[in-house]
This record gives sequence, structure tokens and C-alpha cells, in this order.
Amino acid sequence: MNYFDITIVNAENRENMFPLLKLADDSEDKIREYIHEGELYEVSQNNQTVGAILLTFPAKHEVEIKNMALIHTKRGQGIGKKLIQDVCTIYRRKGYLSMIVGTANSSIGNLAFYQKAGFRFNAIKKDFFNSYKEPIMEYGIQAVDMIILKKSLYK
Repeated sequence: MNYFDITIVNAENRENMFPLLKLADDSEDKIREYIHEGELYEVSQNNQTVGAILLTFPAKHEVEIKNMALIHTKRGQGIGKKLIQDVCTIYRRKGYLSMIVGTANSSIGNLAFYQKAGFRFNAIKKDFFNSYKEPIMEYGIQAVDMIILKKSLYK
């Protein structure tokens, strides 16, 4: 069952979403830099918070998934895929043309997930993760570069 509700989080409640955002970003400092930017949505199912998605607006007509996280027990059930579809619809209706997302070169699961959701490789931010206090290792690969993926909201 991948039915869920998404509701916008008001400014006073954003800090309550911090533990969820931490599931998708290892750096508390980085989360603190962006937690009050853009639009933050709570993902709930059966009156239980199961995830969050924070979207920012880096350029005219472009929306960025800055952070998207689901609790571990809800992963692999189609919720993330449906959430991407829903936010694409929301922002296409608002007049946005494309959506971008960045993930680490070492995040093999994320790279596969976003490509399955229709995103294509677009750019590389070299040495992006070198600014993190602690090295991030996934699958024996150190996160060094950020891979930017992009999706047209009209395909």
C-alpha cells in the first residue's frame, strides 16, 4: 500500500522534521544550513509521519529535491516513487519546467532510484563532500563528488 498524504510544514515545525532529514544527509551542519529554505513537506500514512521532502528553487523554473527521506520500514514499498510523481505534478502545475536532485557518487541505491524515476545525469560537483567533517563511505566507496540528476516536468 503506497497511499500517503503530504502536507506542507509551517516554519515553527521545521525543526521537528530534523531527525527525518538526518536519514538522508549525514551532516547535521548541512541540514541546519538548508532546513529553513524552500518548501518542506511531511509525508504521513495512517496518521504516522513516515517521511519528509524538502524542495528548494535554485533557478527560475527549476525545483530541487534538497532532501528526501523515508523511515526504514517504509522503503521499498513504492512510496518514494509515488512521492516523486506527486511533487512533479505539484510543481509542474506551479509552472516549473524541471526538477533536479543531487546525490553522492557513492550512493549507488539513490543513483538507481532517481534514474528509475526518470532523472538523467546532468552535472558533477567535484569534491562537494570534502567539506563534510567526517568522510562518508558507502559500498566501500568514499563520497567525494555530488552527481546532479535532472528531470523534465513535461515528459
